[in-house]
Amino acid sequence: MARPARQKVEVGEEFTLEIGAMVHGGHCLAYPKGNTAFVRHALAGELARIRVTEVRSKFIRADAIEILEASPYRVRAPCGWAHPGGCGGCDLQHVELEHQRSIKGAIARESLIRHAGVDPGELHALALDDSDGLHWRTRVRWSIDRDGHAGLLAARSHGVLAIDECLLAAREVAAVGVQHREWPGVQSVQVTQGSVGDPSVWADRELVSGPANVTQHVGGRAWQIGGADFWQVHPRAAPAIVEHVLAAGQPAPGEHWLDLYAGAGLISAFLGQAVGVPGRVLAVESYRSAIRDGRRALADLTQVSFVEGDVSSWELPEKVDGVVLDPPRRGAGIEVMTAIAGAAPRVVVYVACDPVAFARDAAALIGSGYALEAFSVLDAFPMTHHMECIARFVPGSQSDRGPVQAIVANRLR
Repeated sequence: MARPARQKVEVGEEFTLEIGAMVHGGHCLAYPKGNTAFVRHALAGELARIRVTEVRSKFIRADAIEILEASPYRVRAPCGWAHPGGCGGCDLQHVELEHQRSIKGAIARESLIRHAGVDPGELHALALDDSDGLHWRTRVRWSIDRDGHAGLLAARSHGVLAIDECLLAAREVAAVGVQHREWPGVQSVQVTQGSVGDPSVWADRELVSGPANVTQHVGGRAWQIGGADFWQVHPRAAPAIVEHVLAAGQPAPGEHWLDLYAGAGLISAFLGQAVGVPGRVLAVESYRSAIRDGRRALADLTQVSFVEGDVSSWELPEKVDGVVLDPPRRGAGIEVMTAIAGAAPRVVVYVACDPVAFARDAAALIGSGYALEAFSVLDAFPMTHHMECIARFVPGSQSDRGPVQAIVANRLR
């Protein structure tokens, strides 16, 4: 059925209609008066009353304010702030946990089909543990309002909500009680919990309490990471990513590997252990603090070298055996992917936190003669729309390689 001609709508206008599929970003599609609407707090197949919250030139945003016919996958959100006009941190608390993982798999698949022309088949995001999807965030940033009160931001807003408890915060992080203290003259407070020890508390990047560097353990190795610096927020994410990368890449003794966007060398460490002293790993990273932390943690691995530089302008070697890249949310871009193909690795392992950006990069690599051989989705951010994707590319056409397989890591098998 053809969509009706688009008509003008206004903020605050309400409609009753059937909700379409969920797409990347944690919202569902709907078409009031022929407009494409991105609707929060809804599920596919529901009959809902929605209220327009924003009007753009090409689309509108809306909230589902009343569910008239509910999806069988709808549950009561565990947090009282997960509602229209509430906290913007969670997108999927109203969705049964396993169905959240089905949705993430479907979105990753649709992204690959749409942007890369590859159908990996049915996907389901892998759980990192057997928890209920709560109390996993080991790093939480609280916003501070003009009166010095801590809270979290409302959806698509700079307004600070006086949230009394964040159910995603790890219990050690929650126990700090940031929201129960006054923070005059401060804009934000970040609490970071390492694998061991007390949490680190920072106010506008000034240390308030706890260690300046938090200890992170993965696979028998330890990193000392600046308390305000980046590390995976789910306690099982870093080891799970390493396990999947090694399963996908199968680094061998004596090989030469590149770890692009290497951070503090999480992946470089285990690549280095796999290739051994006869091998070589170049870890390319632009943030000096991450390089400092990585060099300190990997000092015993002489086969791993850190290179300070922007991957987009760094000249890749002419020949390498393998490449791992874990770019920021925006992806690596066509030029980087073309350069990777030019180095002719036997395998490329891509770690992605944005399925759409990944699919665009995948299209560039496929266009340069590589095929997507294996792909998996990790549910590293339960209750939110975010995910981690791990992909294995090898030289050759897709028709030569057959169907895309799942990457199976030892501990998550």
